[in-house]
Amino acid sequence: MINRVEISSDRIRNSNSQNGVIQPLLTDLYQINMAYAYWKSGKHDDVAVFDLFFRKNPFQGEFTIFAGLQECLTFLQNFRYSESDIEYLRENMPPTVEPEYFEFLANLTTDEVTVYAVDEGKVVFPRVPLLVLEGPLIVIQLLETTLLTLVNYASLVATNAARYRMAAGRKMKLLEFGLRRAQGPDGGLSASKYAYLGGFDGTSNVLAGKLYNIPVKGTHAHSYISSFSSLDDLHIDTLKHKETGEELSLKEASLRWRSRLADTLNIIQSEASDGELAAFISFAIAFPCGFIALVDTYDVLKSGILNFCAVALGLHDLGYRALGVRIDSGDLAYLSCIARASFTTVAEEYELDWFSSLQIIASNDINEDTIISLNEQGHKIDCFGIGTHLVTCQRQPALGCVFKLVEINGEAKIKLSQDMEKITCPGKKSVYRLYGEDGHALIDLMHRTSEEAPQSGKRVLCRHPFQEGKRAYVSPAKVEPLHKLYWEKGELQQPLPDLVEIREQVTLSLETLRQDHRRNLNPTPYKVGVTDNLYTFLHDLWLQNAPIGELF
Repeated sequence: MINRVEISSDRIRNSNSQNGVIQPLLTDLYQINMAYAYWKSGKHDDVAVFDLFFRKNPFQGEFTIFAGLQECLTFLQNFRYSESDIEYLRENMPPTVEPEYFEFLANLTTDEVTVYAVDEGKVVFPRVPLLVLEGPLIVIQLLETTLLTLVNYASLVATNAARYRMAAGRKMKLLEFGLRRAQGPDGGLSASKYAYLGGFDGTSNVLAGKLYNIPVKGTHAHSYISSFSSLDDLHIDTLKHKETGEELSLKEASLRWRSRLADTLNIIQSEASDGELAAFISFAIAFPCGFIALVDTYDVLKSGILNFCAVALGLHDLGYRALGVRIDSGDLAYLSCIARASFTTVAEEYELDWFSSLQIIASNDINEDTIISLNEQGHKIDCFGIGTHLVTCQRQPALGCVFKLVEINGEAKIKLSQDMEKITCPGKKSVYRLYGEDGHALIDLMHRTSEEAPQSGKRVLCRHPFQEGKRAYVSPAKVEPLHKLYWEKGELQQPLPDLVEIREQVTLSLETLRQDHRRNLNPTPYKVGVTDNLYTFLHDLWLQNAPIGELF
């Protein structure tokens, strides 16, 4: 394990060098102001415990995928104020701030911080701490905003991607096409990374492919097609035969096939665009082993399908196989069915079995509901290219993670509110996932660290944290501790998986949920409870801190 941890530390260092924006000044000013007020008050030695959690699952669902942990560990490992950071703060904070405070900041590290966390890629639920940080109050306060920004968006995109994957099914290829619509370059890179983590198969984002080893996919745009007006625009129309090396005209082969296919597919040849055909031939010459054509620039049925099939069969004459088509507009279910029928007709007419299984890729502002609707319509699509709705999370643009103090110098703290959802669960806690005999998760149970951990086969009382009447006994078949020690004494304490392994974790974790928790429409809420001991402790502390009213 020691060797694996060392390797993971190297991975963290390499990852950090790829995103210089993750640094101590990526925070809110009030964190630095509070740190000074703590310092001024002599709270240097105060030891605090903070929980990072969220209050509600996104997208009207009942689960969330935890992501961003490795970026958080990267931040902890490299946390240090630079000389220019200190100089900037010195110039921009009030002149009454004592010079010694800046010396204090210059020497800060996270060596005294301890971090417990849920494994990245695991399914998580409201109120359950994703990260628990224990250590110097001032240091942890300075970490808050950065940790939140690293977890919030990552978990939101990963959850969105996982929902698309469930809607599409395991066999469907999903590609992330969202860079141009993302919230800036950092948003685009994060979206590509965490969409892949959540279950997508590749991205159009070349830099994300390089940085994160994500498969990169792409074809061409409508502008490529419309840049050709006629066959005269073809400056090169020949291609070497794959086997013999003989230079042959793909243009002539494609024209011959287009004449034959017009009758086969019952399409009027004169209505097909010569400019589109020229573009297809040009692109096929450039990428003979990876030819995918965008067929909706003019008309899918009257031009795109015919021209594609002609070039695909021309390529076949020269020893190559086309890969498929992309449809970016129109009635995707109907057009995909016509395209598949056309491919099948060609396969049968010319005894080319592979032609019937050519890939059909669909894009065009696709969201989760679109996929569900297309499934109901019996589409023939093999791959979805999804951009805007995935990376911007239009259905819910923020997860809403929060960072709350739950203990200071061994004394539990509670945050009260008239909104019950905003009342915190006090004290340092452990969390266990209890499973039933069928292998499905039943409940996440929080309890005080001083309590004995729940055991398999032993009945335990689980209570709703705030509603007295909601309680139940559970005899778990399996008990899984959710928190692991990830950071202590300035060192990583767990081996870190790579992105592919985290993707697998997402799949396996989701499979532990019942179908009714995962379904798109009206999912059953998953239960998160507390032990009887924690319930009593929480409510006693609540009463101690709540002001008592007086009637006049």
